[in-house]
Amino acid sequence: MDRLDLGKNTPRIVLAGLRGGSGKTFLTLGLISVWREKGFKISPFKKGPDFIDAGWLAFAATRPCYNLDPFLMNEEQIIEAFLSHSTHADLSLIEGNRGLYDSLDLDGLYSTAELAKLLKTPVLIVLDVTMATRTMAAVIKGCQAFDPDLDIAAVILNRVAGSRQETLISDAIEKYCGKPVVGSIPKLKRNPFPERHMGLVPFQETRKSEKAIAWAKRVVEENLDLDTIWGLAHDVGPLERGNHYQEERTSSIANADSPRIGFIRDSSFWFYYPENLDQLKSLGADLVEVNSITERELPDLDALYIGGGFPETQAKALADNKRFRDSLKKKIEVGLPAYAECGGLLYLGESLIVDGKTYPMVGALPLRSVLGKKPQGHGYTILEATRKNPYYQVGEVLRGHEFHYSKAVITREEGVNFVFKVTRGYGVDGRRDGLCKKNLLATYTHIHAAGNTGWAKSFFGAALAYRQDEDRVSKGG
Repeated sequence: MDRLDLGKNTPRIVLAGLRGGSGKTFLTLGLISVWREKGFKISPFKKGPDFIDAGWLAFAATRPCYNLDPFLMNEEQIIEAFLSHSTHADLSLIEGNRGLYDSLDLDGLYSTAELAKLLKTPVLIVLDVTMATRTMAAVIKGCQAFDPDLDIAAVILNRVAGSRQETLISDAIEKYCGKPVVGSIPKLKRNPFPERHMGLVPFQETRKSEKAIAWAKRVVEENLDLDTIWGLAHDVGPLERGNHYQEERTSSIANADSPRIGFIRDSSFWFYYPENLDQLKSLGADLVEVNSITERELPDLDALYIGGGFPETQAKALADNKRFRDSLKKKIEVGLPAYAECGGLLYLGESLIVDGKTYPMVGALPLRSVLGKKPQGHGYTILEATRKNPYYQVGEVLRGHEFHYSKAVITREEGVNFVFKVTRGYGVDGRRDGLCKKNLLATYTHIHAAGNTGWAKSFFGAALAYRQDEDRVSKGG
């Protein structure tokens, strides 16, 4: 495993499954951990809009994990994001989502396979072989025939019952598909990765995160052909960025008087795409991390960004910090630019109801939120801005993502200003999303700044205007 000249090629590989729950996440974590321990710099990427898996990948790699999503980003934006964040890495590892060819559309435009082809990246298929043998070769052969342009480089067998099954499947795949089997994971009696809501529990919520990563590392070390996988990832051609998007991302707003933009990051709120914060910083913002549980008051800021998360897990702690909640509400009332997504929306409402208990929240918006047992909104969203607001032009169409078990109930319609018409997704009530009050916009939809390039500029501009407002002090801000 020698370091290569990254100026020529960008070593990379995609781990894909044939369905969700195939085992690709823990194998991706194990590979990252093994190579990182050997001294290599691994850049992790997650296909799709997922925050939780991306958080685990970043935790294992000790560097940010960036999402690559063909629904939220165009081709140039994906290539640019990938190349920008692969710089100085020895290898980039992309974890797919759902099944290899799964997509929103019939043509598979948003699939892991299409992403792999766009990035000219070999695919390593994680194959669940439960109660099967030779048929698995037919499955891989079908994947090859389904799209001959996809580079399926090798296969990892998962949940193998014994050596006989392993040998039969491996020999069949190599004979009929012409591809190597580069690992065989036995049926494992335990899985230390806790799960909730159809996926992993965030690594921040479990004290056993490091032990879980160490377990994944051991499984990979004992069962995968690491040298062959490393070689496949390095046997790639060059990937070139588009000139148009290069020019677009170099343009920025320069100002010596940098606005202070806060973002709440704690055990309740931590769903942030790295690009969203990166773009604000590149525009000149002074980013200030805020803790809504431990800090007594909101610090002096020119804008506040509240991402998603699981405020229901910390509802009591959030409710107990009344002084912070009151200071935040006061700042919003006097016009502090604020942008909130999903969990941030819940926090800014009047109350949050969890397991029948009601917890007071900030009270900046006339809504109460109730946590349910089933998803209320889950998947990609398309929104159209239909009313004037601080951050989007009327008529602008946005693409985003929502995933929430909560239902927001409007407590009074008077003065409620919904900004978005929902054309795909659920939002607040199936038709509307985006509650606006003065310079606050709160929505269930998560926006990815690499695909919605105007968001950061609008939010930064609002923060800059607020900072430069000579009347701010007299308003109590």
